[in-house]
Amino acid sequence: MRVLLVEDEPDLGEAIRRVLSREKYVVDWAQDGNEAWDYLDTHWVEYTIAIIDWMLPGITGIELCQRLRSHNNPLPVLMLTAKDRIEDKVIGLDAGADDYLVKPFGMAELLARMRALQRRSPQLQPAQLQVGNLVLDYGTYTLHYQHQNRSQEIPLTTKEFQVLEYFMKRPGQIITSQQFINQLWEIGAEPTSNVVAAQIRLLRRKLAETGDDGFVETVHGMGYRFNSSHARQ
Repeated sequence: MRVLLVEDEPDLGEAIRRVLSREKYVVDWAQDGNEAWDYLDTHWVEYTIAIIDWMLPGITGIELCQRLRSHNNPLPVLMLTAKDRIEDKVIGLDAGADDYLVKPFGMAELLARMRALQRRSPQLQPAQLQVGNLVLDYGTYTLHYQHQNRSQEIPLTTKEFQVLEYFMKRPGQIITSQQFINQLWEIGAEPTSNVVAAQIRLLRRKLAETGDDGFVETVHGMGYRFNSSHARQ
C-alpha cells in the first residue's frame, strides 16, 4: 500500500516514515503543502491513504483536503494536528478528512486508525488478496499456495510482496519496469536500472517453490505479465 505522509516536523515525519516502512508501506514524505499537492496531482502514482498535518507551510492540511474533495478524489485522509477542540475537529472533518488524530500520539494508535480506515474504505485492500490458488495475506505478509488438499506458506520480503501484489491486481496485463518503479519505490529513491529485473528474479524463485515456474512471464521489449491461468491450475 502506498501512503502519502505530509508532515513538516522533521523528527516526527521521520519517525512515522520509519514505522510505516517497517509495516510494509511505500511512503512518500512531503514536508509542505505545495509539495504534497504536486504528489497528489501526479497521475502515475496511486495512493491508498494520506496522512496530513493540519499546519503546513504553503497549502495547509485543511486546504489540501478541500482540494481533494473538490476534485472528487475519494482518497482516505487521516488528519494530524495539535488542535484538540471539538470545533477544530469539526472543521477538519467537514473539510474532507476521514479521521482525526491529536498530537502527541502513539505509533500504535496511528497504525490502528490506518487499519480502521482500511476496513471502511473499499478502495483499500482487504485482509487477503486471492487469485486462483494463490493467496496474499496482509496480516502476516506471506503467500499461501493452496492446491488440492495441501496448503503451502511461502514467506516474502517486503518488496517481493509488493511486486506480487501489483501483479495479482492486474492479471494478464503487461506491466513495464517503469510502472513498477513509479508505484513501488518512493519518489526520489532513484533505484538502479536493473532493480525491477532483480526483484522479478527473486520472486520467481519463491513462486517456483509451489512447483510451477510459469506464473510470471517476460514479454520481451515490453515488460512482464502475471499468468493467472497458472494460479487456477
